[in-house]
Amino acid sequence: MTEPRSYSRVFLRALNLEAHIGYYEHEKGVTQPLVVDVELTLAEANFGNDDIGGTIDYDKIAAIGRDLAASHVDLLETFAERLAQRCLAFDRAAAVRVHVEKPRAVPGAMAGVEILRVK
Repeated sequence: MTEPRSYSRVFLRALNLEAHIGYYEHEKGVTQPLVVDVELTLAEANFGNDDIGGTIDYDKIAAIGRDLAASHVDLLETFAERLAQRCLAFDRAAAVRVHVEKPRAVPGAMAGVEILRVK
């Protein structure tokens, strides 16, 4: 029997963004709300020594989302992919799950996308 592999995760949930996003003409030039969750699986994390260098700073994750929201993107899928790729650039990141919801996309429903990417 193999030993279970240990891992650590950090996450940022319910990051509310006003994003320049939308495929349709009426969505261009205006911002729309997005709700973003990011979960990073870390390689070789050790949380026992109280050193921020052993983890990923949540503010940096939020800053990536805000930066991406400032430039127009047509699709949620594209936004999620770009966010995932930038998060995977962190040295300690081994995998990332990105979940993005667009509350106004479909009347009476919540539309969104979720992706998982592994380094």
